[in-house]
Amino acid sequence: MTETVTAIVPTHNRTHLLATTLRTILWQEGVEVEVIVVDDGSTEDVRRVLDAVGDRRVRMIRHDVPQGVCTARNRAAVDAGGTWLAFCDDDDLWAPDKLGRLIAAAGRGGRDWAYGGAVNVSIELQVLSARFAPSPERLARTLPRWNLIPGGSSNVIVRPAAFAAAGGWDPHLSNLADWDLWARLARQGPPACVERPLVGYRVHAGNASTDTALIMREARRMDGRFGARLDYGALHHYLAWVHLRSGRRWPAAAHLVRAAITPEVLGVARTVATLAQARVGKTIPAIRPQPSRYARAWMAEAETWIARLRSDANHERSA
Repeated sequence: MTETVTAIVPTHNRTHLLATTLRTILWQEGVEVEVIVVDDGSTEDVRRVLDAVGDRRVRMIRHDVPQGVCTARNRAAVDAGGTWLAFCDDDDLWAPDKLGRLIAAAGRGGRDWAYGGAVNVSIELQVLSARFAPSPERLARTLPRWNLIPGGSSNVIVRPAAFAAAGGWDPHLSNLADWDLWARLARQGPPACVERPLVGYRVHAGNASTDTALIMREARRMDGRFGARLDYGALHHYLAWVHLRSGRRWPAAAHLVRAAITPEVLGVARTVATLAQARVGKTIPAIRPQPSRYARAWMAEAETWIARLRSDANHERSA
């Protein structure tokens, strides 16, 4: 029997990115997909994008007043008809076999949730860097202290019953809501993992992760929530990269100094090397130092499906 998945896409004023995101959800292979787009109070015409997509598998819920991304996801989950739930931010991308691979891995292991690996992708649809999937064992050790699942909220699939038992998305969180939900799911049982680049995280100026002050506030609220102290070294190293890829060299350096007094020494050393090569006031490409052979192979695999998106985009521009 073919598995059914409800893909939930909250959106707010990103119509210029939404159509490509939906294309990668609708091209999923080997599964039946319904898509619920939650327009969370956009002032842009989201309906126009959906009409242009022209696929009856896509429907929309409209919030006239923004209620927040987690409330939007929870609202759509109530109306979901799939045997699996999958969440995708309105600027992210899925490999064509993303859902099929994760469902198969979950089935083999008898798991109620699953995740994979990712790549960072530029707004021009160029693959920038690899983001590997940690093993479930490493993830279990780390989740109480920090989130290692790449690709943000666009990665995990989960059975509706497991999602409900975990309590859904915490509407009081935004940037770190994925970490919070994954940790609550992990308390119910381990996930399945697919070590392949299945998610494209698009890096652009409008990323929610650029609000580093909000991330810090939410991190302090998360500290100790799951019985362990927050890994502040990993947090500051992450925030350094957020600043660095936006060209904010000195805030990046400040976070690196704070990370340097933690066990994140090797990661800090790699980041410092890149920081030293950067020019003040210039935007730094969102890519780490020279990737390993394994990382290059990982990125090349993602390129096979990212290239299809570039080709489609070029065709549309020339039409």
